[in-house]
Amino acid sequence: MGKIDLSKYNLRTDLIIEDNKLIHDEKIIDGLTINTTKKDGNYVTVSFTDITDNSNFEKVLKYLTEIIEDILKINNIKENDSCLIIGLGNRLSTPDSLGVKVLDEIMVTGHLFELGKVSKGMRCVYTFCPGVMANTGIETARIITSLINEIRPGFIIAIDALASKNLERINKTIQITDTGIHPGSGIGNNRAEISKKTMNIPVIAIGVPTVVMSSVIVYDTIEYLIKHISYIKDNESINKLSFKKNNYLNKLKNKDLTKQDKENLLGLLGELDDIDKRNLIDEVLNNTELNLIVTPTEIDFLIDKLSKLIAKSINSGLHNL
Repeated sequence: MGKIDLSKYNLRTDLIIEDNKLIHDEKIIDGLTINTTKKDGNYVTVSFTDITDNSNFEKVLKYLTEIIEDILKINNIKENDSCLIIGLGNRLSTPDSLGVKVLDEIMVTGHLFELGKVSKGMRCVYTFCPGVMANTGIETARIITSLINEIRPGFIIAIDALASKNLERINKTIQITDTGIHPGSGIGNNRAEISKKTMNIPVIAIGVPTVVMSSVIVYDTIEYLIKHISYIKDNESINKLSFKKNNYLNKLKNKDLTKQDKENLLGLLGELDDIDKRNLIDEVLNNTELNLIVTPTEIDFLIDKLSKLIAKSINSGLHNL
């Protein structure tokens, strides 16, 4: 097979954890996977399996709150520093509405400070939703800069929906970083950077991957097919009606076929390494304009849960009540 330059077709992702060139320090606590990464700042990625039941929700909330408190300390943010919370995204597009819906649950206190009606332990907090450039005609970063000049906050927290190149991370990963954010980068719609460099105050970004490209689904399907066949080969003597039950996804994680088996199964596609395989699928779907942005069917329910989770963790991390 001739050599094809696939470098320009890299799948898009907003998640630092999906950059295999970096070193990620991983630990597992209470069933949660927490990764810390250093790249021009600090990244903490929390991965979980489910937040739709109260027990798991409270567990993730506890650690997410602690991470927010830690990142405030790392950036020397004081208890009396005021905070501007920015909800990025579009309320009319469910998978992009995370940031906007988080603001609905935030404890806003800026007006109380102006009135002098503040309880001990409360921080001065403002919120703002700048909307999307397609509706306002104004670059989001310009709106935020104007707001900073008016209210003079000590730091910013920006919340946004992200993109992933891994199906398993959708709505099951939260990334917190003090390096800021590039709105729209995960779907190739780059907007001006919102960071300490551009805003001149610390910017903490919190995001959840809510969408993937169609090419990710095609790639992951091929990979799960390979793992599934490998698992069947290794368990041929077991009753086929029962061996796949009980957490089948975890049983597949370390399964693989030999290079020869992959070539026999997939032909020329089986000869490609993982990166070239991803990029080739991306190339085909991009050129046919079929690389759709996809989100789960239960996205409305999950966005509601995630927005409440993030808002509660921010409220707990900012106020000492």
